[in-house]
Amino acid sequence: MGAIGSTQVGLSMNWGVNGVDYAYNSTPCDFQDLLVSISIKRATSVEGEVKPLATRISNRNETLENLGNVLSDLTKLQAMFDTEAEGDAREGTLKQSSYAILEEVFVSLDFSDRHMTKYEVEEWLQKVKSKIDALNNEAEQDMSRLEALVDRRDEAFSTASDLMSKVSDTRGTLISNL
Repeated sequence: MGAIGSTQVGLSMNWGVNGVDYAYNSTPCDFQDLLVSISIKRATSVEGEVKPLATRISNRNETLENLGNVLSDLTKLQAMFDTEAEGDAREGTLKQSSYAILEEVFVSLDFSDRHMTKYEVEEWLQKVKSKIDALNNEAEQDMSRLEALVDRRDEAFSTASDLMSKVSDTRGTLISNL
C-alpha cells in the first residue's frame, strides 16, 4: 500500500494536478483552475475589444444621422432652385446646423459667406451622398467585426463556464468517492 501511495503522489506531480504545479498571476493553482482563469481572461480580453468598436459604431451612426439631415436640407435647397426661373443666378443658404456638420465632417471647409449656388448645392449633394455611402460601407465591416467579436466573447464565456462546471463536477465526484 505504501508503494501505491507514493506512485500516486509521483503521478499526480507529473501530471500537474497539485495546487502548486502551476501559477496564474503569481498565485499557485492546479491545472483546472489555470484553464478556467485563462478562459475568463480570454473572454475579458475580447470584451475589451468590443467596447471601443461599439463606441466607434455609435459615433459613426451619429455622423450618418447628421449627414442625413444635411442631405435633406440640401435636397430642399436644390428643389428651391429647380422651381426658380432664374436657376443658377440665385443663391440659397442652409440651416446653421447643416453648415456646422459639413465643416465638421469635411474638415478643410470654410462656409464663411454661407451662400451656395445651384451648382454648389448639386456638388455638395454628391459629396454628402458619397460620404454617407463610405460610412455605410465602414459600418457594414464594423458590424461584421462586432458580430465576430461577440461570438468569440460568448464562446470564451461558455468555455469558462463549461470548465468551471466540469471542475466542480469532477471535484464533487472525487469527494463522494472518498
